[in-house]
Amino acid sequence: MKEWSTQGRKMKLVEGNIVLLEVEAIVNAANTNLILGGGVAGAIRNAGGPSIQEECNQIGPINVGEAAMTGAGNLKAKYVIHAAGPVQGEGQEEEKLHNATLNSLKIAEENKIKDIAFPAISTGIFGFPIQRCSEIMLRTAMEFLEIHEHPEEIIFCLYGQEAYSVFEKTLDKLTG
Repeated sequence: MKEWSTQGRKMKLVEGNIVLLEVEAIVNAANTNLILGGGVAGAIRNAGGPSIQEECNQIGPINVGEAAMTGAGNLKAKYVIHAAGPVQGEGQEEEKLHNATLNSLKIAEENKIKDIAFPAISTGIFGFPIQRCSEIMLRTAMEFLEIHEHPEEIIFCLYGQEAYSVFEKTLDKLTG
């Protein structure tokens, strides 16, 4: 586990399965239709039960870069924030990933969510390069923590040692 803090707020990197975390909100790497298919979304659907998809059906679709919140069904978290990340090759992916991260954090702030966990958005089936993802998401989170009271803690829950290592090296670069 790697940690960074500012203004009494923390950012952490952990390796593991995001659906198992005991946090107030987890972020789903969503598609624009908010259909819980594979990857992180599939894990959320399987662990959280059908109520999450039912809520998504009432909200979606959303645009790439936007985020929306639902309850978390049977998960340990209270909320799921669905962030629609970009598909590699669709254009303006970096800006869209920044917006998906930022809009998730804004929802957390508006709802005074204490702690939130993110996956590496768009790096699975959407094909976004994990190195670039780590740079955009970590920088966005650090800048947000500097000037907002909520969330108090941002966790990047990375699936697999390889993803964790990329985020760890990027965090070292940004804070070194």
